[in-house]
Amino acid sequence: MEILLLNGDSLVVDEGATCLQAAQKISEGLARAAVAAKINGELCDLSTKLSAGDKLEIVTLKDKEGLDVYRHTCAHVLAQAIKNIYPTCNLAIGPVIDNGFYYDIDFNTPITQDDFAKIESEMNKIIKAKTPIERFELPRAEAIKLMKKYKEKYKVELINDLPEDAVISFYKQGTFTDLCRGPHLPNTGKIKAFKLVSISGSYWRGNEKNKMLTRIYGVAFAKKDEMDAYFQMLEEAKKRDHIKLGKELKLFALLNEGKGFPFFLPNGMVLKNTLVDYWRELHRREGYVEIQSPIILTRTLWENSGHWEHYKDNMYTTKIDGEDCAVKPMNCPGGMLVYKISPHSYKDFPLRMAEMGLVHRHEKSGQLHGLFRVRCFTQDDAHIFMLPEQITDEIKGVVRLTDKIYKQFGFKYKVELSTRPENSMGSEEEWNTATAALKAALDEMNINYEINEGDGAFYGPKIDFHLEDSIGRTWQCGTIQLDFQMPQRFDLEYVGEDGQKHRPIMIHRAIFGSIERFIGILIEHFAGKFPLWLAPVQVKILPITDRTLSYAEDICKKLADCGIRCEVDKRNEKIGYKIREAKMEKVPYVIVVGDKEAEEGSVNVNKRGEEEKVTLSKDEFISLILKETAEKTIF
Repeated sequence: MEILLLNGDSLVVDEGATCLQAAQKISEGLARAAVAAKINGELCDLSTKLSAGDKLEIVTLKDKEGLDVYRHTCAHVLAQAIKNIYPTCNLAIGPVIDNGFYYDIDFNTPITQDDFAKIESEMNKIIKAKTPIERFELPRAEAIKLMKKYKEKYKVELINDLPEDAVISFYKQGTFTDLCRGPHLPNTGKIKAFKLVSISGSYWRGNEKNKMLTRIYGVAFAKKDEMDAYFQMLEEAKKRDHIKLGKELKLFALLNEGKGFPFFLPNGMVLKNTLVDYWRELHRREGYVEIQSPIILTRTLWENSGHWEHYKDNMYTTKIDGEDCAVKPMNCPGGMLVYKISPHSYKDFPLRMAEMGLVHRHEKSGQLHGLFRVRCFTQDDAHIFMLPEQITDEIKGVVRLTDKIYKQFGFKYKVELSTRPENSMGSEEEWNTATAALKAALDEMNINYEINEGDGAFYGPKIDFHLEDSIGRTWQCGTIQLDFQMPQRFDLEYVGEDGQKHRPIMIHRAIFGSIERFIGILIEHFAGKFPLWLAPVQVKILPITDRTLSYAEDICKKLADCGIRCEVDKRNEKIGYKIREAKMEKVPYVIVVGDKEAEEGSVNVNKRGEEEKVTLSKDEFISLILKETAEKTIF
């Protein structure tokens, strides 16, 4: 029979041939590298049989899907090892996560990280055995019977919750069988590099009313050197930890009196305000107007927007004058009300309204983490109202602005297009139109992007930007969301060229995403060594003796008069100690002044990261700082 390959070529294989047999026919090298396959776009095991006319794609560890299959098989190997060592435990779920996997397990006797060595040893035995992994399916009743035989109560619950017409599949490796939709590696021997890394508690199905299970995390990579590089990156990340550096550099504080609500200190406010000033400057140039909406608004508004139905569990609510109200988790509904205050004509469009809005979202205490996951943050929102024919140009304009801002900080980024989720509002036609418009803008700009099926906002598809920092980690920050729903729900109108009332199209967008989180990312990206234009203290002046203190203060005043952020270290300490302290504070420029400098009217300049010191006049130094600040150089 004949099948089609990804490149469009046809391949003749025997009737009933498997994906692996087809790969072998293409090349032995490809067959050795294969870990899974796609038949007509559906990911499957290499043992899956082909039919005439099928379109086949062989998946290797170079593909994200291949790594996911690899890591999920590691989770099954972990589960088998656990059952071998602790036969009375109950298995729950074991999904893939970034760089690895985890498995939730109900132990009769608690375990600790000290037990990892014997678990890893058992996993290595299973891997060395190169045990074949086989898929089989059972009717619901037999599937439940099998899991009850193995006393796997969590698996029985999962089966009972599956749709009536669901295919109930299992994977068997040696004496171990697990409920799973797959796919998996053809045998355990293909696993080359893994490590168990941590242990935590996790409620069954994420519900705090359910039993607390033990979650074991692991990482897995195609090669050992890739895993070694990953752990080296983690070591570097520890040095850059924004919570540690935030405390050392006196940027922010996390206090028990406000869990999830960070306190910004003077240095942190300088950094935050500098970012906001930069944001405002760019948005003025791009034709945005700035607004501010209230923090607390009535329940009826949130019902109208759909948030009360879709987002209530994450909202803080209160009563005012007997009326239900909510602290805003998002700025959008307030933006809708601002739009409605004035009548609009097609001549007003595109109307770009930006807001630095403080929002509050209830996050579980166990999920809070520094500035990365907080309960209140400032979102750099904007809502663009436009005509249908302006959609593509406006999306392209937002993409260009986003690109400019990210490059200013030295970030590379990847783009992801997220499509309609299950709990969405609106018709299929509206979603198709909106998704097509986002695709068109990205295609016209020749931007590479990945499709993230089903992960759009409940009111529209979106483009997400994933930043890559200086040590290779990725962060989701910016988003562009095309929304046909909010204008309908809030009955937004404009008078068209024909004199009739029409409904505007709207874009939601954020670039920093959250100022607080973006600051956390910047701290780690730069390891606290902020570029001059961002640094809370740009220049530290160190007088060698009390005789030169007056001269140091005169220099500081002259710098401050030019808008340069500077401090004088007046402490009665040795100059070597002062220099070391200034370096620890990661100040971009340290200038030392002694009798010679005071007599000459000069400064001895030490630039961060450079060994060589230079002597400049005061005016030369000021010009240098002002030029570097204006150019906003990164390093």
